[in-house]
Amino acid sequence: MKRKTYRYHYLPKLNFYFKCIFIFFFILVVVNASATTLSNHDDIGVKYILHRRLLHDHYPLIIDPSLEFENPRIKNAYIAFQAWKSVILSDPFNTTADWVGASVCNYTGVFCQPALDDPTENTVAGVDLNHADIAGHLPGELGFLYDIALFHVNSNRFCGAIPETFINMYLLFEIDLSNNHFAGKFPTVLLKLPQLNFLDVRYNEFEGELPEELFEKQLDAVFVNNNRFASELPKNIGSSQVSVLVLANNNFHGCFPASLRNMSDTLQELILQNNNLESCLPLDIGNLKNLTVFDVSNNRIVGTLPDSISNMRNLEELNVAHNMFSGSIPKSICSLPNLVSFMYEYNFFTGDPPQCLNLHEDKKNCMRNRPNQRTTPQCSLFLSKPTNCSKYGCAPTNAPYLPPPPSPPPPCPCGHESPPPLPPPKKIPPPLVNSPPPSSPTPVHSSPPPPNLSHPPPPQKLSPPPHNSSPPQQKFSPPPRSVSPPPNNVSPPPQNLSPPPQKVSPPPQNLSPPPQKVSPPPQGNIHPPPPNGKQAPPPLPCSHPHPPPPPPAPPKPPPCAEQPSTQPPPDTSALAASPPHISETFLPPPSI
Repeated sequence: MKRKTYRYHYLPKLNFYFKCIFIFFFILVVVNASATTLSNHDDIGVKYILHRRLLHDHYPLIIDPSLEFENPRIKNAYIAFQAWKSVILSDPFNTTADWVGASVCNYTGVFCQPALDDPTENTVAGVDLNHADIAGHLPGELGFLYDIALFHVNSNRFCGAIPETFINMYLLFEIDLSNNHFAGKFPTVLLKLPQLNFLDVRYNEFEGELPEELFEKQLDAVFVNNNRFASELPKNIGSSQVSVLVLANNNFHGCFPASLRNMSDTLQELILQNNNLESCLPLDIGNLKNLTVFDVSNNRIVGTLPDSISNMRNLEELNVAHNMFSGSIPKSICSLPNLVSFMYEYNFFTGDPPQCLNLHEDKKNCMRNRPNQRTTPQCSLFLSKPTNCSKYGCAPTNAPYLPPPPSPPPPCPCGHESPPPLPPPKKIPPPLVNSPPPSSPTPVHSSPPPPNLSHPPPPQKLSPPPHNSSPPQQKFSPPPRSVSPPPNNVSPPPQNLSPPPQKVSPPPQNLSPPPQKVSPPPQGNIHPPPPNGKQAPPPLPCSHPHPPPPPPAPPKPPPCAEQPSTQPPPDTSALAASPPHISETFLPPPSI
């Protein structure tokens, strides 16, 4: 009985001891887990950095007690550089060999200056390890360099991500990480630096999207070229105040950012080459009047080259090669005073002024009578497809070359008299004066050309100014040849024309033999239907044959006088290859 009493007497005490030991170990585990969480936290404040243990992830940083540092800032810098040196895998030029001792300001690539908040203390103000070919990564301890103003490590072999501890470099003004192997998303931690003015992350392996914050920040230069970025360009890109913007050699796609026009006061260099931008250039791109370099080569930009580019009076280099531009190059662009290089090969341009040939060759386009151009089938296939800038869903660009807008105004080819046609005649008189020998100058404008050129016109329609002068003259001289068969027009007119033409049809019947009645002709100021050129030859009885004597008559009939004869087809075939004709057919509507 005594033994039993002895055993059970101590049992409660043993249970109590076990409980205490369990609670003690549980507390140790919780405390250890909390310490680990804090040590691995990425977004570390400056105060925490100053008090955290002097240990790298895997390498203990032992500070020699004999070292004497001139101030705490230098001691923190020592910790940062020793941690960095410990993760360097290759240093072929022994750049960091002298990173030893407390004299941090004597390390290669390290520059010191008096601290801004305390000029009596020296601090590390800059790091420059450009072209050192060092391999390794950037440790979190670099956050100790909180007084640094510039950080240059271009042309090395650093990899990995940019540490979040860089947020502590609140004085950082320039950072150059170019030509390394950094990867991951765009380092947004850099956009939180209040003093940052120069950002260069080109020639790395960053990917994803460009953050909108990049273009809201007050930067002077942004280089993000030669990475793996793949997205549409942010719509707020025009909010940036940079003078140099280089986005080349990525995979940016979608619209050419129309908001770039808002950067006219600051932007001097814009380089977007070798991306996948697919749209038209904004008509007001010429607002960037301070540009010296404009490069959009190797994209999929379509449409015509806006004449507003001639407003870029400071432009020195213009590169639009390897795109899908069409139309004629405006002469005013090639006449820019400072332009020394203009590259536009591998497009579908159909005309370039002689001034352009002095700047660069025009190979692989659709120029007539020029060597080394695209084949006729290639040009015909491309130019036969109308270019509609609105289909890309971008901001308004060069949409004017769509045939539909001009066609609605002239539903009746020759039924409406209006003073507006007076402007077109001003351009037409020259050819008419040269062609008075033919009996009637009325057939100045033959409708057959539109059908033959219905495919090429769309791309050419955007820049009427350059096309209107020369092609029209070629087009007007041949039509007069078809004057003899006016009588043939007597029967068809009533079919295609509304009541007005019917009133006019009787006079031609009476006057077909003696085409000397000039009274009706003044009513022939009509605009031809640009889109519908198939039925043009037979239906145009509105303009009556006029004998050469009445010179005032020619100005009015040009738009609509065309007698159905066998000759119009030959005339159009001779001129069918040049898309500019269609732009001429659309001239009357705009003048109205």
